[in-house]
Amino acid sequence: MSTSVRALALIALGLAGCRASAPHGFLLRASDPALAELAWLAGSWAGEEGGSVSEEHWTLPAGGLMVGMHRDVSARGSFFEALRIERRAEGIFYVAQPRGGAPTAFKLVERGRERAVFENPAHDHPRRILYRLEGGALRVRIEGSEGGKPKASEWRWLPATRAP
Repeated sequence: MSTSVRALALIALGLAGCRASAPHGFLLRASDPALAELAWLAGSWAGEEGGSVSEEHWTLPAGGLMVGMHRDVSARGSFFEALRIERRAEGIFYVAQPRGGAPTAFKLVERGRERAVFENPAHDHPRRILYRLEGGALRVRIEGSEGGKPKASEWRWLPATRAP
């Protein structure tokens, strides 16, 4: 067997091995175990409530962060925010930038199997952001106060699919 045939055979075996370990495409590996525990959040999520369509998209963890975006669209207009979950010296933080404005950071204070709670006690609303995966749906709850009164909102989103 010639050297080039052997080389082609080895390349083919190597590619077959890559395909077997990543059946749906490129395999990303999270370098941070704490972020890897949040990989269940990755994907596209959407739901409709009260005439408003909400969607949120998250990348898989890589390079010390997950990148996300949120958008609400209704007859009243639209809202968006840039999101990220990142490793800092003090821990894991969820960082929100509503309408692309100044960032607000919320520290990861609780984590469980397909559940994460982020908190910023110095922020009024939201003060806490809770994510959990439940029966294939992503449940999101924000808690805080407005005008000195407790305020909370909750959403249930399903995996988003493209319309035909």
